[in-house]
Amino acid sequence: MKRWEKGGAPLATMIWLILVYALLVAIGGVIGYVKAKSNQSLISGLGSGIALAIAWYISLQNPAIGLVLATIIALALLIVFALRLRATGKFMPAGLLAGLSLVASVVFAIALFLPPA
Repeated sequence: MKRWEKGGAPLATMIWLILVYALLVAIGGVIGYVKAKSNQSLISGLGSGIALAIAWYISLQNPAIGLVLATIIALALLIVFALRLRATGKFMPAGLLAGLSLVASVVFAIALFLPPA
């Protein structure tokens, strides 16, 4: 039996949150492109979303590795968006995504320490 199957609902829920976060990041990149014609937003949003989707897939097989990868990506996005927030002073979108990335980082890091059932 795989660890995520033994871990029960909390670990499985946290693993699915990686996919939710991936979709939000990818959709944010598309919105950035549509609203501001920003190729950088599109490429970074889709690239980060794909990387997080890969972390989600890996976490289905090996939760520890997938969660570490998702945590690293979320921390990197937190740094990027915090720097953008500091540079622009605008909450949208940098502040919102920095906050979302902070929450994701904490959730994924906590999931690493959930004991198997």
